[in-house]
Amino acid sequence: MAAASAAVRMLPDGGADDEERWLAEGIAGVQQNAFYMHRALDSNNLKDALKYSAQMLSELRTSRLSPHKYYELYMRAFDEMRKLEMFFREETRRGSCSVVDLYELVQHAGNVLPRLYLLCTVGSVYIKSKEAPAKDVLKDLVEMCRGIQHPLRGLFLRSYLSQISRDKLPDIGSEYEGDAESINDAVEFVLQNFIEMNKLWVRMQHQGPVREKEKRGKERNELRDLVGKNLHVLSQIEGVDLDMYKETVLPRILEQVVNCKDDLAQFYLMDCIIQVFPDEYHLQTLETLLSAFPQLQPSVDIKTVLSQLMDRLSNYAASSPEVLPEFLQVEAFAKFSNAIGKVIEAQPDMPVVGAVTLYVSLLTFTLRVHPDRLDYVDQVLGACVKKLSGKAKLEDSRATKQIVALLSAPLEKYSNIVTALELSNYPRVMDYLDNATTKVMAVVIIQSIMKNTTCISTSDKIEALFDLIKGLIKDMDGTQDDELDEEDFKEEQNSVARLIHMLHNDDHEEMLKILCTVQKHVLLGGPKRLSFTVPSLVFSALKLVRRLQGQDGDVTGEDVPATPKKIFQILHQTIEALSCVPSPELALRLYLQCAEAANDCDLEPVAYEFFTQAFILYEEEIADSKAQITAIHLIIGTLQRMNIFGVENRDTLTHKTTGYSAKLLKKPDQCRAVYACSHLFWTDDQDGIMDGERVLLCLKRALRIANAAQQMANATRGSSGSVTLFIEILNKYLYFFEKGIPQITNTVIQDLIELIRTEMQSDNTVADPSTEAFFSSTLRYIEFQKQKGGSIGEKYEQIKTSS
Repeated sequence: MAAASAAVRMLPDGGADDEERWLAEGIAGVQQNAFYMHRALDSNNLKDALKYSAQMLSELRTSRLSPHKYYELYMRAFDEMRKLEMFFREETRRGSCSVVDLYELVQHAGNVLPRLYLLCTVGSVYIKSKEAPAKDVLKDLVEMCRGIQHPLRGLFLRSYLSQISRDKLPDIGSEYEGDAESINDAVEFVLQNFIEMNKLWVRMQHQGPVREKEKRGKERNELRDLVGKNLHVLSQIEGVDLDMYKETVLPRILEQVVNCKDDLAQFYLMDCIIQVFPDEYHLQTLETLLSAFPQLQPSVDIKTVLSQLMDRLSNYAASSPEVLPEFLQVEAFAKFSNAIGKVIEAQPDMPVVGAVTLYVSLLTFTLRVHPDRLDYVDQVLGACVKKLSGKAKLEDSRATKQIVALLSAPLEKYSNIVTALELSNYPRVMDYLDNATTKVMAVVIIQSIMKNTTCISTSDKIEALFDLIKGLIKDMDGTQDDELDEEDFKEEQNSVARLIHMLHNDDHEEMLKILCTVQKHVLLGGPKRLSFTVPSLVFSALKLVRRLQGQDGDVTGEDVPATPKKIFQILHQTIEALSCVPSPELALRLYLQCAEAANDCDLEPVAYEFFTQAFILYEEEIADSKAQITAIHLIIGTLQRMNIFGVENRDTLTHKTTGYSAKLLKKPDQCRAVYACSHLFWTDDQDGIMDGERVLLCLKRALRIANAAQQMANATRGSSGSVTLFIEILNKYLYFFEKGIPQITNTVIQDLIELIRTEMQSDNTVADPSTEAFFSSTLRYIEFQKQKGGSIGEKYEQIKTSS
């Protein structure tokens, strides 16, 4: 029957259903033999208890189960073995049998695997009894376990040994502590068990057909914690101080890791070393630990493990600032930098993304541990440039993402782009990004400036900054305008415009240099960008002009003090560039803004020149009727506020303005523009113009145009249309009447009111509720002014509002 059972165990693996059946059979065998074992224990029949326990453990000899299913079977047997151990302990305590005899007795079990499980179980009781030194029993057990060389069975057997012995090691302060050398014996036991388990674990990969290699890899991954627990036990041994770790433990572990030449084992065990041992141990043994990395297999994901080590140590530094001197003492940065260089050199086929990821981790470590060492930060960026040298723009999206992370780290740490601008290798790294990512990075930089309200105050820094964000301020090689998303483009350019407003220096000379630097880059941006960036530059320059009001020295060359005249020259060149967009409406607005600033600086020739340019644009570039209406009202409003012009210049400009107003396409637009021109001839300033005759001329001309509009409407539509224009002109009359213009009399106003009433009552006039409400409101205003009394009341007294 035993032969038949063994034959069944050697059957080839089947499907999932077969495995479930085999597991069920194994569990049934464990339960059945455990039942008989307990019955024998209850009757104190040691011989039968050992027989049935050996038969129960024989179920673990199967080769048909996957590691996951084998673990289920093992746990069933493990629970029973703990009960058996308690029985052995009780029996030896009562003196029913000698633990030495028991230790000899179990070695006569028929099969090796049950014999070794029983030997480990009794060995645990033997150590507990203290009848023999713990180190001798442990040494015997770890050597005996060599008898099982089947990877899966051997791993679980040694895991069982590790489990039952972890609280019985001859450690410092332990009840099993022996002589001074006992701690070495405890470490040697755990190390030996670890080495043997790792060998078994690695051997699993090379057993079975090649086609199942991936499956075996997954199964091995499920078993990795069995091996890693040994390192955890090592880290918990009190006697393993820094010296022992440095001299014995770490070198032995690394020797096994490197020599096993298995990528899965190397990756997992290096990760275990980093996770289970204390941070201070890693810091003091950094050179030894890092020396192992270049010796690992090329397929090992070294970047992840190294990154975890750097992250752990940087967290250690962040949580314990008092240890920072130790990082300098052991030259942690230099060792990490050197190790990364060696790893990259040892793996020439390492993808770019892997190398860049390592540099991202090193930079993160540097920024957290040595934030004050900009030279370290620049060194990391320089090493990355060296790795990327000879390569074209990165096309790997993962590598690109890591480069963005590398470049973003200093911005996030220092919250100040000025610090990043001091890094000579920063722009060199950016050069390897593709055009789209260069733009993304440029936006990140600008957002950082906005978020931290960083003030960039020197032209040199701005030159460096614009070099970084060149992807936004000019067309990159190979990028066509049609490839750009319109919404994204607008958002990008608006961010650049906001950035220009952030550039400031209280020193006038330096601010002028800043403006010249910005102008140089803005004008190279291409026509599509100018309409976004030029206004920001113009208004930044005008801010400086306001600060310089009164300094109107002559400008004869480039290297002259900052004066309004010099800035106006720059502004003229800048706005002129908009002609290639073309954007005449925007240019006209900017010319008028500059004219107003020149007025405040008492620079009449400059103001006149800007107005001239605005008129040229109006005449030659603005053809759309709606745009003309907006433009003429802007011109009128600006000219009204000008007080610097002499009689001749002002007459020329007002004449042009009224002429343009009367030439608008539609009569109503002509009318409104002409009556708006009346304000050009009467201002309230102390030295303002007060020409009542010309005010009256404008208003009369507006009335004639309104009348012509009525007649035209009557001729084309058979009705005279709305009288709104007349009411609007009436309101202008009232405004100037209150200002005290002698030519505007109550008789003139009364005649106009009567005219409006006549027109509204005409059969040809179309009834319009809004017009009637407008007229009624105007009449109520007149009545209100009458009731005020005083000089105002007297003025309005003779105007009759009732029909």
